[in-house]
Amino acid sequence: MTAAAARLDLRLNPADKARIARAADLRGVPLSAFVRDAVLREAESVMAAELTVTLSVQESRRFLKALDAPFQPNARLKKALDRIAKP
Repeated sequence: MTAAAARLDLRLNPADKARIARAADLRGVPLSAFVRDAVLREAESVMAAELTVTLSVQESRRFLKALDAPFQPNARLKKALDRIAKP
């Protein structure tokens, strides 16, 4: 552990701790490494599920078409830009 490492405390009932320790032993890794790796895998899974947008083929084509279209500012944006340009 480096000096910059952060600590995370976790309370478990004895049966849960024993189960996790047994799994770590079966993998041949220290308990803390086993827990860290499992938690990081779960964090990646949650982030991928929550932060990834999946589009259908039709939605993908519509999105790419919108990106390729030239930008057309609406009236509100033009008015705001005019206010900025004329102090």
